[in-house]
Order: sequence, then structure tokens, then C-alpha cells
Amino acid sequence: MFKKTEQNIHRIFLSFITIIMILTPMMSTVTAEESEQIIDIPSFDLEEGVTEPVYSYDDAIKETIYVESTIDSDNDGNSDRIAIDVMRPEETENGLEVPIIMDASPYYESLGRGNEGEIKDPNGDGENTMFPLYYDNYFVPRGYAVVLLDMVGTNNSDGCPTTGGHEEIDSVEIVIDWLNGKGKAWNEDGQEVTADWSTGKVGMIGKSYDGTLANGAAARGIEGLETIVPIGAISSWYDYYRYGGIPFYLNGPAGLSKTVTNSERINHCAPIREELTVGSDDTTGDYNEFWAERDFVKDAENVTASVFAIHGINDYNVKANHFSNWWEELAKNDVPRKLWITQTGHVDPFDFRREEWVETLHRWFDYWLLGIENGIMDEPAVDIERSADEWETHNAWPDEEAETIEVKFAPGSDDLPGTLTTAPLLDKSNKLFVDNPRQTEKQMVEDEFTEKESRLIFLTDELKEDMRLSGVPEISINATVDKEDTNLTALIVDYGRDERVDHRSNEEGIRTLDTVTCWGESSDDDSACYKETEKVTHEAPYEIVTHGWLDAQNWQSLDYSTPLEPEEEYNFQWDALPEDYVFKEGHRFGIIITGSDRNWLTTDDNEATVDVILEESHVKLPIIGGVEAFNDATGHNGGTSPETTADLIEVMEYYDEKGAFEDETTARIMQIHLTAIEHYEKVGSSEKVVKHLNSFSSLLDYQKENKLISEDAYLVLNIDTQYLIDQFQ
Repeated sequence: MFKKTEQNIHRIFLSFITIIMILTPMMSTVTAEESEQIIDIPSFDLEEGVTEPVYSYDDAIKETIYVESTIDSDNDGNSDRIAIDVMRPEETENGLEVPIIMDASPYYESLGRGNEGEIKDPNGDGENTMFPLYYDNYFVPRGYAVVLLDMVGTNNSDGCPTTGGHEEIDSVEIVIDWLNGKGKAWNEDGQEVTADWSTGKVGMIGKSYDGTLANGAAARGIEGLETIVPIGAISSWYDYYRYGGIPFYLNGPAGLSKTVTNSERINHCAPIREELTVGSDDTTGDYNEFWAERDFVKDAENVTASVFAIHGINDYNVKANHFSNWWEELAKNDVPRKLWITQTGHVDPFDFRREEWVETLHRWFDYWLLGIENGIMDEPAVDIERSADEWETHNAWPDEEAETIEVKFAPGSDDLPGTLTTAPLLDKSNKLFVDNPRQTEKQMVEDEFTEKESRLIFLTDELKEDMRLSGVPEISINATVDKEDTNLTALIVDYGRDERVDHRSNEEGIRTLDTVTCWGESSDDDSACYKETEKVTHEAPYEIVTHGWLDAQNWQSLDYSTPLEPEEEYNFQWDALPEDYVFKEGHRFGIIITGSDRNWLTTDDNEATVDVILEESHVKLPIIGGVEAFNDATGHNGGTSPETTADLIEVMEYYDEKGAFEDETTARIMQIHLTAIEHYEKVGSSEKVVKHLNSFSSLLDYQKENKLISEDAYLVLNIDTQYLIDQFQ
């Protein structure tokens, strides 16, 4: 709320400054340097380290401006004008310069922004009376301008949307340039205007498409763009419409372009949509030049703006690989960054963590746009929601203690249809399934102890302790396929009844209430009050933790498809969606390998038979504490439990074939040691067997210390050696 005394003092101060500015030309004793100091008006007041509301929201200047561009997105021979709506403190008319918070969006005409679907012209009278969302209500009184940009082809901007094409980012760039004194613009009366009130520092924010425009602008390295806050945002349009070469659905880019196009130009833009249909190539699902233009991840090296990313780990609209791929590349380029990961789906943090969100965003913009040292960059970089409204802080994501381990798909046991092990599989074993394109995800997952023709399932025993996964699982299976193509799906599942966020609910993990809270100042046209929400949970016997998919014809590359040769062995590799998840004690960790997933993607109707070679197949899991933590949780010792020295020799030879030893000499020394032990075993000299096994254990330690043996080989051989010692003692 306003502090009346401070506000009045501030207004008197500004009036005084205005008088001084008017009199300056008549004051011959005032130097140019002193004159500059006089008009350098402080743009903010601080209390407890954050900007306070000292400017009148009611008196703020609201204007619609049309910025000149060189874009011709509809190919009509005329340059597209880009429309923006600006709200700024009244004092900017008298020399006050302020930074800008920008939300560029295609949704201001119809679909609207926020949980309540606000649009600019709610009355349909052609007058933009509403500034959707609370950014204007909250930040304008604190000394910011808010700019709402109509993306090219939408609402009051000219042209046609190109669904991630360069024209959409161009429309952002020309506005940021204008805010930095470049280019021309006109108001609604046709008068040319300049942004002489702007400091040139711009922060972009937005959810979904809006945040995507922010990502794209940052990937272009636009001068003046200081920070972006992408919420559930796309980082590669290919990954939005495809996964592993499989379309999620058909005609995606053209369909979205039609949805957001200015309602009066839908027919006019039909030729552009036809170009989108051809370029996106639903037939193959391959990555091509069309998608490369719309891939911001590959251009992360251009990013100079800081990034505060927010994403639902269970967002299956803009899936979580959009933040993880972007985050990884930003890290490589040392971009200052912050991350929130929530258990919800495609939900704005204003609707899942409101008070903390507004406070954090406030400090973020104060720091990056006003240069206020408030310590926000000294805090842990990552917030993770572990369960409903239970948050943790971490210094990095994936967690710094995550170690990628290789877990093999193993044959079943008396109780389980398939098992998982970190030890090598020494015996050859195959398991096959038949792709059923009519199978639902529920059918894939349920009845976990039952063999099914349409899936393979691999389970641990009930966990002895909690186990945390943090990062991106990677699947690798060797298999033969009896058709030229098939789809492949991997699911990681937490089997165990628990209360979890219901991210598949109608509002993707939240429920909108009737009560409201207010964030900033209101006017007759624009309320700062919004409906509150609460988390929605449910109790369920399992949770699909993450998914991963691959078109088998893209086994070599997403750039091209290669028909399979039936019965020829292939290595299929693909990533699952990123995750940060704790599998609880008493639950089971499960992995399902199957074919088409009709819940999420277009299916393959071949009904191919896939024969998986288990000893050549595995999943790489980023586990906190690595292989030891996995084995402790699953109750396994991590070895092969050899019965004889010959079994241990077989393990050693397995790793030799895998290239686990630095050179031939290392492998030969181990072979000599084990051959001698085998001799003592055959003559029944248990005492000497134990003695030389202990010596072999010391040899392993030496090889590890001198980096002559891989970590995996050392761990398994050492465990197996100790196991044999126990057998002979």
C-alpha cells in the first residue's frame, strides 16, 4: 500500500525538480554537469531492501504504441507494425527514467493470460482498458514501466504468426531496440513518439508461449535485454511437437498459428499456415531446417541475459525437457540463473506458491533491472517441490551428488517378471513384446507382477531405504524388430501407495478458490485482486515418474529416418524426460519397455514384435550417492555372487571385453592372479585361496588408485572377491 507521507514528499520533490528544469536555461551560473545532476531523479525508494510503491497507479500513463519494423510476415509487401501497450509512472513525463518489465504474448485478444484468462479489451469496444496479470498493478507503483507486446500477427500487431519463426522474435527485438532509442514508433494519434522515459533495461517474463518468446529473445542476445523469467516455456519447438521423431499430434504449428492469429486476418494468413504445414513435415517427424530455426537451445551461447526459469516437472504440455535442455546449455555458458521445479503441470507460480513467488520475483527484478544489491544471487539457485507445498533448496540441478549409474535389465525371479541389477549379466537372455497401439498407459503400468505380451516390466524388491533420482535417465536397448518401423516407450514408475500432487487433475495440480488476494494497486478498469488456489492431491498405488519415447527409424539421428531391416540387431538409445524424485522406502522402482503410447503420441500401427537382448541393454540413472546408494536401497550387494573362481574369471573377462582396463598388461596380471587362485581351489587349498583372493583385492585397490580400471569394474570385482572370500572362510 502507499505510504501517504512518503508519497507527498516525493511529489513535492518532483515538483521542485520540474521548476528547476524550467528555470535552468535562465540560470547562467548552472553548469552542464550540474544540470545533468538536477534531472537525475531517483526512480525508487527502498524499504527492507526492496522497492516501495511510491508512484500513483491511478495517475500512471497508459498508451498504445505502434513500432515500425522491417518484418513482412504475411508476404504482402508491407512492413508489419508491432503494437505494444505501455503503462509507466506519470513522473516519467518530467524526466524520470524507469526500467521495463515486458510480457510479449500472442494471447491478448482471445485466450487471455493468467488463471482467470484476462485480455486487453474485455468489453470488445476496441479500447485496451485492461493490463492482464498483476505486473502493472504491483510494479508500476514501484518505479517500473510495464510493456505488453502483441506478438506479430496477433491482436493489434500486423502480419501473421509463424509459430516460433524468426519473425516472432524479430517483433520482440524491434520493440526492445525502440526502448533503447533505436527505430521509430507512433501513438494512436499518428504522432511519432520516443521512449525517452526508458533506462533501456528490459526484463521479459511470461508463461508458455510468452516465456518462449523470452527464451527466443535471450538466445538472440538482444542488447538491452537484461533478464528473462520463462515459466513453463518452450526452448525448442521441435521438442514441443515431437519426441524422438514421433509427433505428439498432427498439424501442430499451423493449428496454433490459426488459434492466435488476429481474428480479422485468419483467412488472410492461410497461405502462411500452409507453409508451416509443409515445413514441419509430419510425415517423417524428423528434425530439419524448419525446426532448427525454432531451436533456441542451440543458440544458448548468445545469451547475455540472466535466466530465472520455472517449470512443472509434471508439465505434459510444455514438457520438462524444455527447461532441462535449456538449463544445461546455460550452465555451459556460465549464464547467471535460478530455477524453480514444481510438482504441478502447466501452472504459473502465482497460482502454486503466490506469496513466495511475488516476493522472489520482486527481488529478482530489483537486482537485475535496478541494480539493487539484495542478496538474491547469493541464495541457493534451485527450489524443488518435493511434495504438495513442501519445498527444498539446492545449489544445483541436477544435484551435485548425483552419479550416473548403469542398471541392467535382467531376467525375472520367482516373484518378479523382470529384475534390475547393477552387476553384469553373464548369461545370454532375451525377452520380447508386441507393440499394441491400442494399449492405454494404465494397461502398460498396472498388474506389475504379471507378464504381458505388450510390455516388458523390470522391478526391484521393496526398497530398504529412500532413493533419490536427479537428472535425465537414458535408455539403451539392443533388439531386433520384425517390421521396418515401430515406436518405443520407456516408463519409470514408482510402485507404492502414497499421497501425491494430482497433476493430471483438470487444473494440473491446483484448485481455484472463490477467495481473492490483492497484489498491488487497483483502478476502476484493472483490479489487482486474483482468486486464490490450493494444491490438489490424491492417493494412488503408483506414480508414472517419467516417460521417454523414440521412433525406431530415428535410431541413428533425429535428422533422418532409416527403415529397419527385419531381424537385424539395432542399438536404440533415447532419453526420458528429466526428473527429481524420491522413491520411498517400502516402494518398488520399476521400468517398463513397450511400444506405442497413444496417451501422448501418434501411434505406429505395424504391431511389430521387438526382441530385446537383455545382456546388451540397460538404463542409465542419475542417483544421489551412485551405485552404492542404489544397491543399498534395493537390497543387493551389487555383485554377481560367484560360486567359484571360474565365475570370477568370467566377470573379469566380461569387463575386459568392455574395455574396462587401461591396457592389456593390466588385464593379463589379473588373469594370472585369478588362474593361480583357481588352481588352489581345484586342489582344495582353501587357506591359499583366501590368501590370494585378499592379494587380488589389494591389486584391485592399486589399479583403482592408478586409474587402470573403470569404476564399475572395480566395484563389481571387489564385491565378488569379498563374496568368494566369505565362501571359502
